[in-house]
Amino acid sequence: MNLDGVFLPVTTPFEPATGDPDLEAFGANIRTWSAHPIAGLVVGGSTGEQPLLDEDEILSLVAVAARARRDGMALIAGTGMESTRATIRLCDLAAREGADAVLVKPPSYYRGRMSPEAVHAYFVAVADASPVPVILYHVPKFVPVDIVPDLAGQLVGHANIVGIKDSSGDIHNLGAVCEAVGERGTVVVGAGTLLYPGLEIGARGGIIAVGLLAAGAACELYRAFGAGRSAEAGRLQERIGPLHKKVVAGTGVAGVKHGLDLLGLVGGAPRPPLLPPTDREREEVAAALESAGLASRLPQGI
Repeated sequence: MNLDGVFLPVTTPFEPATGDPDLEAFGANIRTWSAHPIAGLVVGGSTGEQPLLDEDEILSLVAVAARARRDGMALIAGTGMESTRATIRLCDLAAREGADAVLVKPPSYYRGRMSPEAVHAYFVAVADASPVPVILYHVPKFVPVDIVPDLAGQLVGHANIVGIKDSSGDIHNLGAVCEAVGERGTVVVGAGTLLYPGLEIGARGGIIAVGLLAAGAACELYRAFGAGRSAEAGRLQERIGPLHKKVVAGTGVAGVKHGLDLLGLVGGAPRPPLLPPTDREREEVAAALESAGLASRLPQGI
């Protein structure tokens, strides 16, 4: 499983009347993003509102993405559930629908019992059973169970655990993870503010929500870095970094979806209990897009 490059953690549009996933709009969004040289897609990640989706909805989205993606693009499904059994089941079903790999977060409901030993046992059991490669998902903002660097280093020794997405947003933690994982697995950045510095310290790619709004800039940053054009990569990081801070981190899923609406894609409202963006947040999203040089290119501004 090659995790080099820019991956997009795609959003889930919903039908306004029914609240069901809008599969037609979802496929159309993917075809638009696929015009850029992205390495792949993540369906059912945090930006895709995975905790708010039913199992059958996740599988339907994976199936649509498998058909709509460009040839050669990887498809990763978010399959982390609270029980080991449920996670293994979803890994198997997602693979049947076309997922090439799975992104698995640690369980957190029984946080006090999720010792490093328990987390290690969980991931080993999932990796043993999964028909496709497993990517660890460290996202302490949403899941208060850490995959600490030493644990990540141990887990990537498993033949079916290929890497880790570090969404801590902490460059020091990212560096420690890169050192612990070494050549045995791949580290990908989960924060759009850290794509360039992450590549400099050993990450091989990024799964970044800001790429949904600025796919062209994110892909060009990765390409410039690979070609040794560090000054150009740095300028592109300066362009997408504030967009991540203002929209992805600042307004969350609702703001990202509003940004997609402004750019001519289908964002729509988030699923309750998430609320739509406030008027002030809508203004902030529009201003951030304009500052990033995207608003002038509407409606296909990405």
